[in-house]
Amino acid sequence: MRGGADHSRSGSLQGFDAQILALFRQQPTGFVSGEELSRDLGISRTAVWKHIKALRELGYQIEAIPSQGYRLVAAPDLLTAAELAAGLATIRIGRRFVCFKETASTNQVAFKLAEEGAEEGTVVVAEAQHSGKGRLGRHWQSPAGVNLYCSIIIRPPILPFNAPQLTFLTAVAVARAVEQSTTLKPRIKWPNDVLVNGRKVAGLLNEMSAETEGVNFVVLGIGVNINMRREQFPADLRHPATSLFLEGGKEVGRAIFVRALLTALDGLYDLYLNGGYAAIREEWLTRCNVTGKMVSVSFHDRTMTGVVVGVDDIGALLLELPDGRVERVLAGDVTIL
Repeated sequence: MRGGADHSRSGSLQGFDAQILALFRQQPTGFVSGEELSRDLGISRTAVWKHIKALRELGYQIEAIPSQGYRLVAAPDLLTAAELAAGLATIRIGRRFVCFKETASTNQVAFKLAEEGAEEGTVVVAEAQHSGKGRLGRHWQSPAGVNLYCSIIIRPPILPFNAPQLTFLTAVAVARAVEQSTTLKPRIKWPNDVLVNGRKVAGLLNEMSAETEGVNFVVLGIGVNINMRREQFPADLRHPATSLFLEGGKEVGRAIFVRALLTALDGLYDLYLNGGYAAIREEWLTRCNVTGKMVSVSFHDRTMTGVVVGVDDIGALLLELPDGRVERVLAGDVTIL
């Protein structure tokens, strides 16, 4: 792991840097004097200037006017704890952020943290991954600075049998975040792909630690192609892929997207804990792109063809075969015919 930073919700880039940003954001339309910053932080005016300079080097646009002070004009598109926590008002998700410039896999980091006792709602984010993975062990292309690679630790009081329901919860959260941060209309493809205009824009990979009597924790792995360019996609993709930028024609603020995602996920998780799976399943079905359609489902060397008639209580696809039987499909690749 390289470039790691571990911060609570009130956490920071580097100590005083984040405190300065927090003070700026308390005065969104006004200036904060150097004297105020010096007094509130307990450091010299010279030290304040050094921290302002460091923030500017990171890409923060900070205006300075004599006799008025400093003002934050714009923030860079960085996935740091300070940016992700700014204005976030969730209950459970986002209590702690662990941010990296690069890591092997955010799921690997989150799983290890969870084993060590990390609290529910811990979010692991990386600007780049070099060993990202998708469903069925496939490699997830993870270039730096353009997408979202994150993993979230939750500790739901459920039986392991019900854990697949959480994939549907996460897919709905991603779809909501896409709608909130763009003008695009996402659809969900069973079991865990989010599509825009028929092309994959996001994938999910949940990993669990459990015992017979209950779940210890679940890591919700989320990868979203946000500002990826066409030339950054590998030539050997199994399925058509895209990004929010390519489909919408303009860049999407990644921190804005992440805050929308965490807010949606927090609300849906609260709904799930208090009301169960039914409401999540209902919204998932309204967003699903295969319900009622003839599809083929392939898994390893087996292929089935039939009409999708729904999903069951643990998220298995219900496929009506030509002979009228309904088959439960637990895993596989779905192709609409």
